[in-house]
Amino acid sequence: MVVGPTAAGKSEVALQVAERLGGIVVSLDSMQVYRGMDIGTAKPTPADRARVPHAMIDLVEPSEEYTVRQFQAEARRVIDEADRPVVLAGGSGLHMRAVIDPMEFLPTDPDLRSQLEASELEPLVEELVAADPEAGTHVDLANQRRVVRAVEVLRLSGRTPSVIAADPSRRAVSEYESLYPCRIFGIDPGEDLPGRIEQRIQAMIDRGLMDEVAGLRGRLGRTAGQAVGYAQLMPVVTGEMSLADGVAATRKATWELARRQRAWFRRDPRVRWLDPLQTDAAAAVMEAT
Repeated sequence: MVVGPTAAGKSEVALQVAERLGGIVVSLDSMQVYRGMDIGTAKPTPADRARVPHAMIDLVEPSEEYTVRQFQAEARRVIDEADRPVVLAGGSGLHMRAVIDPMEFLPTDPDLRSQLEASELEPLVEELVAADPEAGTHVDLANQRRVVRAVEVLRLSGRTPSVIAADPSRRAVSEYESLYPCRIFGIDPGEDLPGRIEQRIQAMIDRGLMDEVAGLRGRLGRTAGQAVGYAQLMPVVTGEMSLADGVAATRKATWELARRQRAWFRRDPRVRWLDPLQTDAAAAVMEAT
């Protein structure tokens, strides 16, 4: 069962559903894996975690990288080993599909990638076509970035573009076929979203978000440093931006993130959208399951 995506109240709905099922909550938020990033990611509180066991929270330091591939493996392990119902809650559409759908993340190597990016395009195309004469059917051979990625995967895994394209899991992903039996519910506040974003950001500021961001100065890695709110408010901490401008930038970034997530989830035909005004969304979820 999946409860998502992005809307105020989704965490409480997930908690209530998990309580009624006697289950656990697995966070699908890509940034809640980082320790110390609590207020800005709306991480479940200690009281929430006392009500219901949570997973995929506080896994690594914010200086570390935590890829979607790592997230996928750990979340699936939690689900597979769970002895009770699992409620997935969040967050990132990519992370949701990575966990419940047969998405595959091909290997990568930063050093090899840098080496290939410094190469001329022609010899890379020749290498790719020598391994896979039909490579041009699947890869734009005039696009340096795509050719580099295809050669990187070829060298690391031996898999050609044609082999990858023929993988049955690709069809399953394109047709939204899940690996797990599940029901997916979405809560979208619609026209009320901008107001909720405004309230959410102010509530975070009131709870001490600026102190949290200041405490993370110099500790944010490449991925954690891109988290909405932290990326916009760190310049306030360093004196490069006023608080008003930082809050405005956070508001804009949050809206853009919500818009992207909304578009992502709206494409998924499995999502059943709940009325955000109904008084007991958890009951609606339970009734539908």
